[in-house]
Amino acid sequence: MFRKIMTPVDLTHQDQMQRALQCSADLARHYGAPVVYVGVSATTPSAVAHTPAEFTEKLAAFAAGQASRHGVEASSLPKFRGDPATDVDDALLEAAEETGADLVVMASHIPNVLDHVWPSNGGKVAEYAAASVLVVRTPA
Repeated sequence: MFRKIMTPVDLTHQDQMQRALQCSADLARHYGAPVVYVGVSATTPSAVAHTPAEFTEKLAAFAAGQASRHGVEASSLPKFRGDPATDVDDALLEAAEETGADLVVMASHIPNVLDHVWPSNGGKVAEYAAASVLVVRTPA
């Protein structure tokens, strides 16, 4: 049913993404589909990486680790933005189209009152992506 799965990752919050990562891997094994792990970062130094090249390496290592751990085919795609906090939705929508993913599996928090002011990333991706989107809630 699914030919390519895209899974957005935040390397600073890997512990909060475990359910989504497991779900993505399970679906990849079930359908024999490769997973593309997409990370969005600034081009300036951050807590994760000092340079875009370092971020690219860390994201590739993350993808290789997931492939090894879960027995799936995996690759990575870094996207760089001036302000990732505000541009992450557009970067993810661009990546979904660029990769040809027909399923996006992404983690999201349990909705709260602030989501009426600032919608979740999962909500915007689900609304605008051509691909199917599975939003996996992270436990509180």
